[in-house]
Amino acid sequence: MNIVTEHTEEITQVKVPLPFPLRWVNAYLIRGDNGYTVMDPGLHTPDAEALWLQVLQERGIGFEHVEQIVLTHHHPDHYGMAGWFQERTGAPVLLSETGYAQVQLLWGAEQPMSALLLKLFARHGFPQDGLDEMTKHMVSFVEMVSPQPQVTLLREGPVRLGNRVYEAIETPGHAAGHLVFYDGEAQVMFCGDHVLPQISPNVSFLPQVEENPLGAYLSSLQEIGRLPVKMAYPGHREPWPLFSARAAELVRHHHERLALMEDQLSASLSAYDVCRATFGDRLSIHQMRFALSETIAHLILLEAEGRIRQDDPTAEYIRYITVSK
Repeated sequence: MNIVTEHTEEITQVKVPLPFPLRWVNAYLIRGDNGYTVMDPGLHTPDAEALWLQVLQERGIGFEHVEQIVLTHHHPDHYGMAGWFQERTGAPVLLSETGYAQVQLLWGAEQPMSALLLKLFARHGFPQDGLDEMTKHMVSFVEMVSPQPQVTLLREGPVRLGNRVYEAIETPGHAAGHLVFYDGEAQVMFCGDHVLPQISPNVSFLPQVEENPLGAYLSSLQEIGRLPVKMAYPGHREPWPLFSARAAELVRHHHERLALMEDQLSASLSAYDVCRATFGDRLSIHQMRFALSETIAHLILLEAEGRIRQDDPTAEYIRYITVSK
């Protein structure tokens, strides 16, 4: 596996290691006359530090040559090294306002999102004996996003990456406040985790964030898929040219999964029951967090469309069943 790939004179892909089944996240070095933009530098681990020191040294890039750190979204495998880079470069870290709000919920004082998410999971059938393990899992990410950077808010519209001006476009679903960066003249897109080749981006429901994240995601995919793209640079796997076809494929995938879950609900089930039936029961705690959040996102969309309903809206624990036709 090539750790570093120079795709053009301006764009270099760097595969930053992850301690998860995904194995790596794509960071990008974008060269310009004023220095380098580092996009999505990865999760903060000793291995990631060592890799970046090696990559920068081999290419003769000093920390003083880093102009800015730009983040497509706030997830730890993209955001985690941002503070480490900022400490060494003094460069601004650019993140959307909505993304920064998630940072504060997830890793700010007292991590309020952890308590909200665990309460949500409990209401959707997650076993009580797993809640302590889930709590420890979520707390473990604080170290991997520290030190946390001072953030400069990045809004939709023109943004310079290297020597070219891209359009920052908000693309909800995978992450609230997720941005892609599109160069219409060159038909190039940095798509973060919004559209990925070969694997389906996770679409999770988080309390107090987005009421219907899967609905927002499907709408965004249909919009973004209309843009002509000759090369897309994703957050995971390899850059590829068939962006619009993949966006359409992801829409079909989620409609198929919605139908699958609807069929399962001929009997009254919790989201946890549906999650295990869909994704299996041999998931790590890390995988379970995303699988259950994604299951809830699908059930929320099915309920919004009138295809399922809560079996007993007054009950303490939420169970769903299909609506009789």
